[in-house]
Amino acid sequence: MDTSFLSRAPFGLDARAVAWVETTYRALSLQDKVAQLFNLLSRGTDPGELDRLTRLRPGGITRYFGRDGEAERARLVAAQKAAPIPLLVSADLEGSRMSLPFGTQLPNPLALAAIDDPAVTADISRIIAEEAVSLGVNWSFAPVIDINHAFRSSIVGTRSFGSDLETIRRHALPHIEVLQKHGIAATAKHWPGEGYDDRDQHLLTTINPLSMEQWEATFGRLYRAAIDAGVLSIMSAHIALPAYVRSQLSDPGVEAFRPASISRLLNIELLRHKLGFNGLIVSDASEMAGLTSWCRIRAAKSQIIAGGCDMILFSRAPEEDMAEVRAAVEDGRLPAERFEDAVLRVLALKAALGLHEMATVGPTGAIARASDKVIADAALRRAPTLVKDTLGLLPISPRRHRRVLVISGGIISPLHDSPHEFSLPDMLAREGFEVTLHTQQPAVDPAGFDLVLYLLGEETLLTRGRIFLDWARLGGDFVGAMRRYWHDIPTIMVSFGYPYHLYDAPRVPVYINAYCTIDEMQAAVIDLLMGRHPWNRNSPVDPFCGLEDAKY
Repeated sequence: MDTSFLSRAPFGLDARAVAWVETTYRALSLQDKVAQLFNLLSRGTDPGELDRLTRLRPGGITRYFGRDGEAERARLVAAQKAAPIPLLVSADLEGSRMSLPFGTQLPNPLALAAIDDPAVTADISRIIAEEAVSLGVNWSFAPVIDINHAFRSSIVGTRSFGSDLETIRRHALPHIEVLQKHGIAATAKHWPGEGYDDRDQHLLTTINPLSMEQWEATFGRLYRAAIDAGVLSIMSAHIALPAYVRSQLSDPGVEAFRPASISRLLNIELLRHKLGFNGLIVSDASEMAGLTSWCRIRAAKSQIIAGGCDMILFSRAPEEDMAEVRAAVEDGRLPAERFEDAVLRVLALKAALGLHEMATVGPTGAIARASDKVIADAALRRAPTLVKDTLGLLPISPRRHRRVLVISGGIISPLHDSPHEFSLPDMLAREGFEVTLHTQQPAVDPAGFDLVLYLLGEETLLTRGRIFLDWARLGGDFVGAMRRYWHDIPTIMVSFGYPYHLYDAPRVPVYINAYCTIDEMQAAVIDLLMGRHPWNRNSPVDPFCGLEDAKY
């Protein structure tokens, strides 16, 4: 058993921790070693979940949290107490609607890139880490270091730090540093790099189309920087990198398009050997169509480990999937050396986080603090970008713009109840505006309104191939889709998410990107619209989508 890698970065284990990994590994049965490779999804309030986890003994769980923080903490404490080996407890802590629902509501990466103040990013990262630790989380699937290059991409969108390489590096590295300083393993994703294919790997295997020279100058630089910063894990995604495969194989054919999540060339040869990453490689969710459109769902589990990942993310049928991986070990489809290495790396991550010395008493105390809300709200107020105001309309006031027509399709999120309504109209009413919500009806009488306000609420949308301005839905019908009011009524369009709606509305006179749909961001936009604070004019992406006419 080769454990020499355990003392090297990023694990950096001391002799005592190395001894724990070695002793624990030797004591595990084959079935328990297999179970350590699985990170199972945990959501809802199923009373039988604890018994199921106790029976399966997985290496980790990823929790999708409900709204009761104390109940969530109690659930994680109970799961850890029942686990013979401490659990890796992970979450997608990316801010905005991916924040803890009972924690401080925080800006997402694109909003942080718009602020472009690494000190703010460090503050927000500290809040994320401290709240996660207080809950019992020890692993975050962040930061996203994808490049927001293809503006039609609905999967990168607000999850990345924008389109500029240096901006991404400037914010991703302090996020990694702060999380890991507080005992949360960070995860750089989505290897080998998303953002140049505008499709969604939840639906199909996406393609990174860059040449290796281009890749080295972009994603190669970002991943090397994350590795140099000591990132403990990297998520291997259902993304192909044909240029690298073709550089290694003379005539790869369809093999050039194999997803990284099951590609030994991309995980072992490129990431481990060439880039020198010594940490844990976790697959992206193993039942996304980016993988299952390539191979059978059950066969994918052992291929994930054989292809160089150390942990399998999610399983709908863990008993059957664990049996498949065990059979692959026993019949040699999963080489013994690769299997051993993967299990050791899972244990090494636990030791690097100090889980082997974890206190038997779980975390206590407040999950969220009022002082952190002050910091977060101040950051949210700095994020919204005034892209253009060709009318010189802002600021607005009840005296000049009392009668407001709000046109909106609501807030849409595939991971939450959707759509639901914006709070902003009620906030406007409390400021003294007379607010009317647009419904399907004949054309609006311009004499009846002083302001039209479009509210768009689509952040990154998993499993939806495109985000676009759905004029028919906003207008109420076929005819309404073609009506534009801004020649007769002053009009403002605010996107609380996807930053590229000028592609579908290039001539809207006033356009604002606010990046996050949370109520706290809506309140910040009210303050800015009314002139209480100065606007941010920095865009982390090209909001004009390369269209010259959209600037006017």
